[in-house]
Amino acid sequence: MAIEQTFAIIKPDAVKAGNAGKIISMIEDKGFEILRLQKGQLSKDLAELFYDVHKEKPFFNELVEFISSGPIIIMALQKDDSINEWRKLMGATDPANAEEGTVRKQFGSSIGQNAVHGSDGAETARQELGLFFTEPTAPQK
Repeated sequence: MAIEQTFAIIKPDAVKAGNAGKIISMIEDKGFEILRLQKGQLSKDLAELFYDVHKEKPFFNELVEFISSGPIIIMALQKDDSINEWRKLMGATDPANAEEGTVRKQFGSSIGQNAVHGSDGAETARQELGLFFTEPTAPQK
C-alpha cells in the first residue's frame, strides 16, 4: 500500500461530550500521523458546501444543522492506506452496527450523531482536504 492522506472530522457531539482527546488517542494508537489539526465551528454556508453531495436528500438540512451546531475538530491524517484504515477505525455509520473497538461504537449515539466523519475515497479526500485546508498538506516521510 502507498502512503496516502485522508480527511477526518470529530463532530460536535463527540467534542461536546469531551471525547475528542480519546478519539485522537485512538487515531495515534493505530499509527496515523496527524498532519494538520484545527478546532473551529462551521458556518451554515460551509456546512452546505461540505454536504453538497447530499443536497437533494431529505436529511440534508439535518446534516447541515448538526455539523454547524457546535465546535468540531478537523484533521488531515496520513498512513499507508489511510482512507480504508480510517474508515475501519470509525466503524459503521450506525453505532449500533459498528464493531467493538471502533470510534462510533464507543462514542456515537445514533446514525445522525456518530462522532466522526471520514472521506469515502481518494477523490473525496482531495476535495475535503482542499475545502478545509487552503494550503496543501505536504506528505511527511
